[in-house]
Amino acid sequence: MTAPDDTGAGGRPVHAPAVRRLIEHRLFWPAAVLAALLVGNVVFTHDFLAVRVQNGHLYGSLIDVLQFGAPLILVSLGMTLVIATRGIDLSVGSTVAIAGALACEHIATAEDPESLSTVLSAIAVAVGVAAGIGLLNGFLVARLGVQPIVATLVLMVAGRGVAQLITDGQIISVSSSTYKMIGGGYWLTLPFAVLLAAALVVVTSLVTRRTALGLLIESVGGNPVASRLVGIRAVGLLVMVYVVSAVCAAVAGLMISSNVSSADGNNAGLWIELDAILAVVIGGTALTGGRFSLGGTVLGALIIQTLSTTIYTLGVPPETTLVFKALVVIVVCLVQSPAFRARLSRRRRTAAPDPASAAGDLTARRQEVHP
Repeated sequence: MTAPDDTGAGGRPVHAPAVRRLIEHRLFWPAAVLAALLVGNVVFTHDFLAVRVQNGHLYGSLIDVLQFGAPLILVSLGMTLVIATRGIDLSVGSTVAIAGALACEHIATAEDPESLSTVLSAIAVAVGVAAGIGLLNGFLVARLGVQPIVATLVLMVAGRGVAQLITDGQIISVSSSTYKMIGGGYWLTLPFAVLLAAALVVVTSLVTRRTALGLLIESVGGNPVASRLVGIRAVGLLVMVYVVSAVCAAVAGLMISSNVSSADGNNAGLWIELDAILAVVIGGTALTGGRFSLGGTVLGALIIQTLSTTIYTLGVPPETTLVFKALVVIVVCLVQSPAFRARLSRRRRTAAPDPASAAGDLTARRQEVHP
């Protein structure tokens, strides 16, 4: 009995369509880039992928990437929903700073900073104010028709000033092991921040994919006119996504401030909005709205965080870090672009002509010389 032939017509492998479908999947290139970054780090740091157990907790570079990337994952999560509606939220960095400042100020002035009630009330204040910021963003965009980039840019600038007013221009330090748990504690051997971020990602995924909410968001972002004609209330959806984005940013701010046990109104969450937008775009969600990918966003955030870790590992000077990151992100976006890959493949076909056609051209030339 002979082995089955694995080639089709013209000698083309029958598994080629399956490979092509895998390559064309929206999560393939983000996952491939993340894997390449991780493998590249092994070249410079041989124990980069090693995970060890110490005092019942998991430690290692991979755990650090997840822990320090958790705030970015949350901010990117809310940003994904906003971008899916053809919007943008530039105020998330200021919201991160405001939430951390409010929580630390509340705990620092409390009689018992260690008590659970104090920490919970600080969290409630921070999340409540952040929800108000998102409500204001949504009102400006949905009700007053202000362009999203303009509406959120106002709060991006003003919010940073509000955070400075809350902290009185100083760094507020707190001493609370209960609050420290949010960003720097461990639970079930893993950093609590990682578990919290994973839980919020799962909840958001279930709500948007197991209900009609995700389809409604994509409809509003994909074709606002058609969605209005079929009776979708776009105003409520727009306000909701901006509130969700602000709440996610607030939780990220709590993680950042609790991890360092302090609030810095000037530097907390600085430029995180740009990293979040890059993570969303790398994950395959178009800035023109419509279909979105939460899984791609998580991969994009991990790529950004792994890239930051790689930069520090390579010893790249701090003043060139942003340039190095921008170059890598441009390369990643080009690799993901179907038009760019199609142009490259056309150039390869032009550079390497088909042997059969080349032989035919040679025969034709011989006939012209020797008729």
